[in-house]
Amino acid sequence: MWEDLAMHRVAVLALPGVYPFELSIASRVFGSARDSADCPLYDVITVSVDGAPVRTSADFTIAVEHGPQVLATAGTVVVPAAEPIGPVFEHGRLTEPLSIALAHVRAGTRLVSICTGAYVLAAAGYLDGRPATNHWYCAEHFQRLFPRIAVDPDVLFVDDGDVLTSAGAAAGIDLCLHVLRRDHGCEIANTVARRCIVPPWRDGGQAQYIERPMPVPSAASTAATRIWALERIDQQLTLADLAAHARMSVRTFTRRFREEVGTTAGTWLIQQRLEHARRLLENSDLPIDVLADRAGFGSTASLRKHLRAHAGVSPARYRQTFQPG
Repeated sequence: MWEDLAMHRVAVLALPGVYPFELSIASRVFGSARDSADCPLYDVITVSVDGAPVRTSADFTIAVEHGPQVLATAGTVVVPAAEPIGPVFEHGRLTEPLSIALAHVRAGTRLVSICTGAYVLAAAGYLDGRPATNHWYCAEHFQRLFPRIAVDPDVLFVDDGDVLTSAGAAAGIDLCLHVLRRDHGCEIANTVARRCIVPPWRDGGQAQYIERPMPVPSAASTAATRIWALERIDQQLTLADLAAHARMSVRTFTRRFREEVGTTAGTWLIQQRLEHARRLLENSDLPIDVLADRAGFGSTASLRKHLRAHAGVSPARYRQTFQPG
């Protein structure tokens, strides 16, 4: 199983018409991850359907050293976005070469799609009965083509355990950092994010990027209030507190916050508290009740409830995962 591999192999499947940006994401993120001894944590390789060079969506072709047989050696297979490839996008069916290539993927392999790479996972049946996302622009078409999938067009990515999907382009970075965080914790994921000069975690979802009429220009923003709230993450802040700091009515603040962040202020605040709690669980020996208080949850029960909903484990089990022994 992929969780047990000492040197985890990530195979990136380069399809005809692949977008060069999306193709490079896995290599850049996972290839930058190193342990405390500066040893690489992942072996990232690129695979084509037939082992031949691959035409990209740009004006160049890439040479690929590995054929589909290598997919059988991977703990994670990443499928980046590509230009529409025949029946996969038109009728929801795999091309014969792609079907043969995917047959090499072992049971239990973790599958990751970036943007429209989700069409490939869906056509192969990996997403049947599962939640998933895709680029907001094609989410409606994706849902019509694959009605058995629970498509969420608002999020940046969906983690359904061994199958993960992301929204368009840069959301693939968010997802790969999430996988890295899940595998090795916040410290390593944050280090890689800093090296790539990207945020380790983006708030909100696709809602903030969907094309819509431009709002009336205004100097008012919730950004300063978000910074203010993060500096007081241990305090019990209410929506009224946040609105007062922003010098807005609660109604105006709520609307402006969702426009800017893509989620409610309450949901965002819980996400920030969880991120802080996870860092403390991974990097400190604070008692759980003290840690819960410092993260602003107020009680161990509240921390346990939110962490279990987010990560599926208790605070003690989460700490044990990242601080064994």
